[in-house]
Amino acid sequence: MIEISGTVYAWDDPVVIAALIGAAIVLLVLVLLTLAVRRAGRSAEAVNFVASQMGRLGQDVQTLGQGQQTLAGSLQTVSDTQAQAQVNAMQTMEARLAQVQAQMAERLADNAMRSQRAMTEMQERMKESLHGSSVKTTQSLTQLQERLATIDKAQTNIEKLSGDVLGLQDILSNKQTRGAFGEIQLNDIVSKALPSDAYAFQHTLSNGKRADCLIHLPNPPGPIVIDAKFPLEAYEALVAAETKDQQVRALRDLKTAVQTHIKAISTKYLIEGETADGALMFLPSEAVYAELHARLPEVVREGFAARVWIVSPTTCMATLNTMRAILKDARMREQAGEIRKTLALVNRDVEMVSERVGKLQTHFRQASEDIEGIGVAATRAGKRAKRLDNFDFEELQDDTVVPMVTAKD
Repeated sequence: MIEISGTVYAWDDPVVIAALIGAAIVLLVLVLLTLAVRRAGRSAEAVNFVASQMGRLGQDVQTLGQGQQTLAGSLQTVSDTQAQAQVNAMQTMEARLAQVQAQMAERLADNAMRSQRAMTEMQERMKESLHGSSVKTTQSLTQLQERLATIDKAQTNIEKLSGDVLGLQDILSNKQTRGAFGEIQLNDIVSKALPSDAYAFQHTLSNGKRADCLIHLPNPPGPIVIDAKFPLEAYEALVAAETKDQQVRALRDLKTAVQTHIKAISTKYLIEGETADGALMFLPSEAVYAELHARLPEVVREGFAARVWIVSPTTCMATLNTMRAILKDARMREQAGEIRKTLALVNRDVEMVSERVGKLQTHFRQASEDIEGIGVAATRAGKRAKRLDNFDFEELQDDTVVPMVTAKD
């Protein structure tokens, strides 16, 4: 910005640009003259030339002075025009500002009213929401308390179950208690599948060995022994094995344990003439039974060869149901004579019933005939009564009149 005589001009104003161009031309001419004087200092021609150029320069300077005066007048005119435009613009701006201020005041008042109404509605909604939230919170807290009570009960049950599991682990960790556990499970399955006189627990054989359970089957096959075994240590080692070597060792230990049990059962409980030629080894775990058939099928085949059949709780129940059918069939054969006698008595009773039915039919036929005769007699009596009701005494002849006998005193 350039300020001249109290007027401010911008650098991009045309007047300022023209003045700058003129000043640049004068400066360039002076520089050229100076160079020309230095170069032509030794010759008169150069002096004459410089003199002529100085004369021209004076004329140009005079022309430039006139141009500056004209430029000053133009600048004054532009300054006045700009001042008047600024005054008009200020007046217009003040009017516009006043109008804008009025509009802003109206809008602010309107916005204030709207904000007040919105705040009021929001307060009401907040009150309703808070009330609803308080009700829902109360309900939620009530439900939470109920659920906490349920969780407390569940926690109590879980603690109790944990104690039971620990107790079961204690039981299974001891060989004697583990054997008792298998025997109890076997007793429960046998007592549910067979009648009470078809088995005996802890039965002592002639060789002095005590069997966990002896099923009294008829010959053949004869009484069969069920012995409970539980190779838990080897199975747990197999389950806990992480490497291939550990699995191989655990499978070998499990195979050895089961083979030992098979050999013991075949040696102790297969007595010719006293027991059947086979026995059952009861495993009280479906997992161990499945593991044997999945990974050690050769051990199962060894049991078949030794006449020892390995059963789980499920297969044991199925086997016992088959035994119950055998016992039922044997008892039916034992009671065949009594059944024949009973059938003969039943046949005699049926014959007596048939005779009684025949007699009863005869009585029914006679009663039907009597009822039919009574019906015929009643029909005749009705007809005669009707005829007497329609009888006309005046149409009777004199000879038909029966004299009435007067009773004597």
